[in-house]
Amino acid sequence: MSEIYDIADRYVDRIAELHPILATHLGVPGHDHRLPDYSPDGAAERVKLSRSTLAELQAAPVHGEADRLARDVMVEELEIDLQEFERKTHLFSLNVIASPVQGLRQIFDLMPRDTAEQWENIARRMSALPEAFSNYQKALEEGQSQDLTASTRQAREAANQARSWSGQQEGTQSFFQGLIDAYDETGIGNGALREDLAGAASTADSAYAGMRRFLLDEYLPNAREKDGVGRERYEVAARRFLGMEIDPEETYAWGWEELVRIEEEIAKTAQQILPGESLEAVTELMGTDPARAIEGEEKFRQWMQNIQEETIADMDGTHFDIAEPVKKIECLIAPPGGQLAMYYTSPSEDFSRPGRVWYPTGGKTRFPLWTEVSIAYHEGVPGHHFQLATTKHLGDRLSRFQRNIAGTSGHAEGWALYAERLMAELGYLENPDYYLGMQISQAFRAARVIIDIGMHLDLEIPAGQPFHPGETWTPELGLEFLIPRCPFEEAFARSEINRYLGWPGQAISYKVGERVFLEARAEAKAKLGSAFDLKKWHTKALNIGPMGLAQMKREMSRDTV
Repeated sequence: MSEIYDIADRYVDRIAELHPILATHLGVPGHDHRLPDYSPDGAAERVKLSRSTLAELQAAPVHGEADRLARDVMVEELEIDLQEFERKTHLFSLNVIASPVQGLRQIFDLMPRDTAEQWENIARRMSALPEAFSNYQKALEEGQSQDLTASTRQAREAANQARSWSGQQEGTQSFFQGLIDAYDETGIGNGALREDLAGAASTADSAYAGMRRFLLDEYLPNAREKDGVGRERYEVAARRFLGMEIDPEETYAWGWEELVRIEEEIAKTAQQILPGESLEAVTELMGTDPARAIEGEEKFRQWMQNIQEETIADMDGTHFDIAEPVKKIECLIAPPGGQLAMYYTSPSEDFSRPGRVWYPTGGKTRFPLWTEVSIAYHEGVPGHHFQLATTKHLGDRLSRFQRNIAGTSGHAEGWALYAERLMAELGYLENPDYYLGMQISQAFRAARVIIDIGMHLDLEIPAGQPFHPGETWTPELGLEFLIPRCPFEEAFARSEINRYLGWPGQAISYKVGERVFLEARAEAKAKLGSAFDLKKWHTKALNIGPMGLAQMKREMSRDTV
């Protein structure tokens, strides 16, 4: 192993120690009973590790292309860590989807539950929640003292999530009490352990209830009223999510161009389904026709599982080479209380925990399929699961950092959105219902580019557009614009607006990432002509591992990897 790979290996061990939630995500053992220190001191320790590791990388000799790639990927991400710390983003890390409020709850979804020892870890981690929230509140309080805060919208919605998970919301069981029920179902039968779990669950409920009180009583009165974060915060966040710098105005204009193009295609496809009828009539049919839907949560979960397994069997050896461990994927219904978007979690390093697709039902029991097929490809195969599980399987061909930590939302979500389009190109969406669903998804992601940049930078709606021309974007206009382009219920669209405003720069990563993957593929086709082989191009794109979009495009243009 080279010095570069040794540095990467040590970094993963050290960051796992400093960030136990990340350790559980990665499957690094020994930390499942602990929680991170979210205080300013804890953030300083993590950035100290970034600085020292960066210095080691810059001094280490580079031997060959694998070393160069491993170093370049790691250097870029550590530099972004330093930039974010200098901008003090850890002092206002509060939102509805990816802040400690959600992370401290969601990590219990990934913890193994097969043995008494594993349940002891769950009990100890639940018991550690009060200290974790106390440290987190120190960071938020320090941010307030420096006039660095999240918005009132994010604070209020995070408080609502804490209310749900702690069981304070009428008619709901706390998430943590639900873990006791899950323990009972295992049949382990250790009475003393159950008592420990019950006490720890009550402690966890109290911790979330306390966090809710803090947010409502202490944080909310001093939070930032304005939802948009402005250009400076937006550009820092976008670089983290994309791994490249963008011209926001150019990307905003491109988003409009994409939306117009896609909506023209949507109109044509709708006419194939109901000739002479409006798009509204077509989508009404898609959403209400019993023959086009599945009734029942479990039946829908099994449908998701089946489509993943059938796709893996069909594509292996034809369009992709799929390694044996990557062929296992689990589709699960997500616990209630979080955001309503489907999501994916990667397998552990040793694949003892498989990759998983999580579907939040939002309480619904009827599932129209027209939009779900392309989303299944996005989240599973050939999307997130194939990309991220393949990265895990590459083993020593990539550094431990590349396999476990590297990558950006633009790279992952860009590939997954590219995967949806690829499945259409390969003929898997010939049913016009499913092709329309994919196009609606594409339009939805293009609308995200427009709304996300527009709301955060206070841009004007172009004068030539039929929608409120010349007006400046607001959350209310964003919702009005999104609802008719959202493939799900209005509640989902509302949750999306909260997400965009709390997670600036992430919503654009899907379409911008897809744009860069398509540009890289087009350049390869132009360069190689008739020698271009799509399967080989995909293999190279996956084998170089996760990284930022700018670096990905550079690497894909090289003759060697």
